Amino acid sequence: MTKKNIIITAVALSLIAGLLLLGFTRIGSGIFRKNAREKMTQAASTQAAPPAGHQGHGGGTPPAPSQEQQEEAAAEEEPQTVEIPTDKQQLIGVRTAVTAVQPLHKVVRTVGRIEYDERKIATITTKIEGWIERLYVDYTGRYVKKGEPLAEIYSPELVATQQEYLNVLKWAKQSSTAPAGGEVTSTLNKMFSRDAETVREAARQRLRLWDISEGQIRKIEETGRPIRTLAVFSPVSGYVVQKTALQGMRVMPGERLFDVADLSTVWVVSDIYEYELPLIRTGQTANISLSYFPGKVFTAKVDYVYPTLVGETRTAKVRFTIPNPGGQLKPQMFTNVEVKMDLGRKLAVPEDAVINTGTRQIVYVDKGEGYFEPREVTTGVSAEGMVEVTKGLKAGEKVASSANFLIDSEARLKGIVQ
Repeated sequence: MTKKNIIITAVALSLIAGLLLLGFTRIGSGIFRKNAREKMTQAASTQAAPPAGHQGHGGGTPPAPSQEQQEEAAAEEEPQTVEIPTDKQQLIGVRTAVTAVQPLHKVVRTVGRIEYDERKIATITTKIEGWIERLYVDYTGRYVKKGEPLAEIYSPELVATQQEYLNVLKWAKQSSTAPAGGEVTSTLNKMFSRDAETVREAARQRLRLWDISEGQIRKIEETGRPIRTLAVFSPVSGYVVQKTALQGMRVMPGERLFDVADLSTVWVVSDIYEYELPLIRTGQTANISLSYFPGKVFTAKVDYVYPTLVGETRTAKVRFTIPNPGGQLKPQMFTNVEVKMDLGRKLAVPEDAVINTGTRQIVYVDKGEGYFEPREVTTGVSAEGMVEVTKGLKAGEKVASSANFLIDSEARLKGIVQ
C-alpha cells in the first residue's frame, strides 16, 4: 500500500468515528431532555391537582412556586448566622458565657447628708408682749436640758394680770370670813363668795394660758406680790441651733426666740436616681459609712421614700435614721450609702453580651463550629455585671460575652443584620 492510500484510509476512519460520536451525543441529550420534561410535568400535575374534596376559586389552579421563592422560604425558616473561624475567634478575643438561672443581688450606691431629726426639734416662743430683761442662753450651739431657763421677759400686761389675781384672792378671802348676819346677809355673802371664786379661777386660768407654771402661781399666792418677769424654759434637751433672742429686745406674741434640736438620733437623707426608685422599699437595710470615721459602718433601714422628684437631678430623696451616741455625727456631714437588695433567681447573661442599638437589644448565640446567630432579646434588671433576660433566650444557650461588637460588625458587612 502506498503512502497516499494510507493517508486516505486514516481520514476516512476519523470521519466515521466523528459521525458515530455525534450521533450518540444527540441520542443522550434527547433522552435527558425527555426525562427532564417528564419530571417537570409530574411536579406540575402534583402541585396543580387540588386535594380531595377541595374546590378551587375562580376555576384556576395556583401557580407553582418558583425556585427563587422556594429558596427565600427556606432562608426564612432557617436563622441566618455569621461564620467566625476558630483561629479568627482567638485572634479577636471571642469569649462565650452560658445563659443560666441564678440569684441576682443588686447594690445601690449613693451619697447622703446628715440632717436634724425633724421630730426632735422644738421652737421656743412667747405668748405675751414684753422685753427680755435677762438672757441665760447667749450663744448658738449651747447644750440645754429640759426645764432649764433660757430667758426672762418683763411684760406690763402680765404684771397687771397677776395683780388682778391677787385682788381677787383678797376679795374671796374677805367674802369667806365675813361675819354672819341675817338670812339676807348670809345669802349675799354666799353669792359674793361664789362670784369671787369664779373670778379667781378665771384669772388663774389666764395665767396658765400664758405659760405660768403652777409653782409660780403658788409663789404669787404665798408672797402676795406679782412676779416681775416670766421665765422661758426649754421643753426638750438638746442643742440651741438657732437663736434670735437678744438682751433687752422687745418680743411679740408668737415670735421665735430659740430652736432646740435633740441630736441623740439623726437623719441621713440620700438621693436615689429615677431608674433605681422601683427597687427601693421601706425597711430595706443599708450600710452607711463616713470618711471621718474610717472602718466604722452604721446599719440603718429605709424609713421613708419621699414622694417628689428633683427635676434638675432626676433623683428622689430617701431617709434613714441612725443613733448618734456622743454626738459624733453632725448635721451636713456627707456619708456613703449602700443599699443591698435580693432580686431573686433570674435568667441572666453578662451585661457585655447584650448590644443595645437604641431600639432593640441583640445577643449573638454560639451555634457551634464557628457560627453565631444574632438574636433579639428583651432585658430586665441589671445587677453586679449581669442582666436579666425576659425573652429571647433559654437556659443553657451560649452567647458571645466579649468581642461581640466585632462579630456584629462582620454580620452587618455581610448583610445578616440590618
